[in-house]
Amino acid sequence: MTQDLAGKNFIVTGANTGIGKITAKTLAERGAHVILACRSLGKTQPVIDEIARDTGNTPEFLELDLADLASVRKAADELLASKKPIHGLINNAGLAGQRGTTKDGFELTFGTNHLGHYLFTRLLLDRIKSSGPARIVNVSSQSHYSAKGIDWEALRAPTKTTTGLREYEVSKLANVLFTKELARKLEGTTVTTYAVHPGVVATDVWRKIPGPFRWLMKRFMISPQQGATSSLRAATAPELASETGRYYHADGKEKRPAKLADDVELAHKLWQRSAEWTGLPS
Repeated sequence: MTQDLAGKNFIVTGANTGIGKITAKTLAERGAHVILACRSLGKTQPVIDEIARDTGNTPEFLELDLADLASVRKAADELLASKKPIHGLINNAGLAGQRGTTKDGFELTFGTNHLGHYLFTRLLLDRIKSSGPARIVNVSSQSHYSAKGIDWEALRAPTKTTTGLREYEVSKLANVLFTKELARKLEGTTVTTYAVHPGVVATDVWRKIPGPFRWLMKRFMISPQQGATSSLRAATAPELASETGRYYHADGKEKRPAKLADDVELAHKLWQRSAEWTGLPS
């Protein structure tokens, strides 16, 4: 493995397990300084130790709970205070099949998978721009094709469906819409954005799906090692340096997203609502 990322700083959310862990470890192998943005130091420390042992490159822990906007602000403040440049932000963390609301009263899956990452990205955006060329990767899913739209009122209420999968589809649609709107707002800068489908991966994201369903689903899933490929390619591949706002499938090829994901008006409305809900200017 070459050390082509030496001197570069990458943030990976949800990096203590699954795709995020593989992504962080591979970046460290290539010489990058990696910041593991996760909820628990206790659950992340073994990963830090493993990466340091196997790569000779010790990553950094950043406490981040995406379901708590105060935690997101605190994490962003800590990063900005460090004065470190940010060359890559991989918004990888996510959940599926869980029900409830976030600490701030948003539907749990949407609040974690989109709104927390939206706020985190926006708060770090000036630093990312000043560090350019830099990349922002949002881990979405092909399940966004199944989303029928965005029920704005439902986003401010507890999860309605039993499995939470409909809400997951909406959150993954939001990831693609956010990627595209972000690309439009970053036009003329040296920051590029990417939405990726990692494949249907056997990770802890499915841990709250009822046992029989989870067992059946995982029989047809790929490994986290395979799933990390699309994130890594979007974050580092030289041939994608001039691309932005695109959606990439698990095989690394660009693919046209769902028609709703290409809806400029919907993307703009999601940006405005997200800004309003997080207390940011639109």
